[in-house]
Amino acid sequence: MTDYKSAGVDIEAGDEAVFRMKQHVHATFNERVLTDIGSFGGMFAADFPDFSQPVLVSSIDGVGTKVKIAAMMDKYDTIGADLVNHCVNDILVQGAKPLFFLDYFASSKLVPQIAEQVVKGMSDACLEANCALIGGETAEMPGVYVDGELDLAGCIVGIVEREKIVDGSRIRPGDVVVGIASSGLHTNGYSLVRKIFFEDNDYKVDQYVPELGATLGEVLLATHRCYLKPLMAIMEEFDVRGIAHLTGGGFYNNIPRVLPIDCQVTVERRYWGVPPIFTLLQEKGNIDPIEMHRAFNMGIGMVLIVSNHSGLEVVARLQEFGETASVIGEVHKGGREVNVI
Repeated sequence: MTDYKSAGVDIEAGDEAVFRMKQHVHATFNERVLTDIGSFGGMFAADFPDFSQPVLVSSIDGVGTKVKIAAMMDKYDTIGADLVNHCVNDILVQGAKPLFFLDYFASSKLVPQIAEQVVKGMSDACLEANCALIGGETAEMPGVYVDGELDLAGCIVGIVEREKIVDGSRIRPGDVVVGIASSGLHTNGYSLVRKIFFEDNDYKVDQYVPELGATLGEVLLATHRCYLKPLMAIMEEFDVRGIAHLTGGGFYNNIPRVLPIDCQVTVERRYWGVPPIFTLLQEKGNIDPIEMHRAFNMGIGMVLIVSNHSGLEVVARLQEFGETASVIGEVHKGGREVNVI
């Protein structure tokens, strides 16, 4: 007799995974969550008495091939946090704080213990961001994913008062660019990273690398920073005119997304210290400097554009929050582009 398990899908493993996830998901619930795990759709109460003109902001993204590093390390909780933090930062650039999150977890073969690790990482990050994890999809798809592979994506919805939306429209020549340090590679560039380290140079994931002061895997799995708390405070205290999250596309593709059509930015590399992982990548891969700043964040995870007179005050305030920050560039009249010098 043929059953679903013989085709590679284990329903009992799926049930066990849901059972393992429940306690972590429930920890993120608040009074606005109106459904439990397992509902067909997650419901979230949408009465916002503190907002006069609430605007919902949504984003969807993934962790990319960083999941392959997690598999090599057999450590999966950090990629769950990566996913949430990445999505939180994406809506934060428009001034929005998160309300709720949904995830998509897919693999060739569902291992409940791995699914639990991933969801625990997500729930911990959601708790830190005061964001409810209200639903998701756990899919077992043999034949679509290679054995041992998994994929991870998530969708976030946040809220901002209409008059407080940060859209870059008020950026002017003379404004300055404040860079906030990343915690490493965050969640982009890992296809190139894997090629350079594991294919071209025969590194091992558990190999101690003196230049890094840690094993390669530890550095590559460093969790994507969440900038929610410090930036919410900064936006309350200062006139923040533009924010860019330096993800895929690095400096050259992300900063122009928030610039007016008649403005360009010059960023000066001498104003911040590049973490050793990027120096090692450039050396081992013989990568052109422009490509480095296009593929990676180079140690800057988030960029703020503020008026010239408040730049140093913003830096000082970020430092009070424990962030490493500095003025790294300036806005000039031009054609919506970035120059890194």
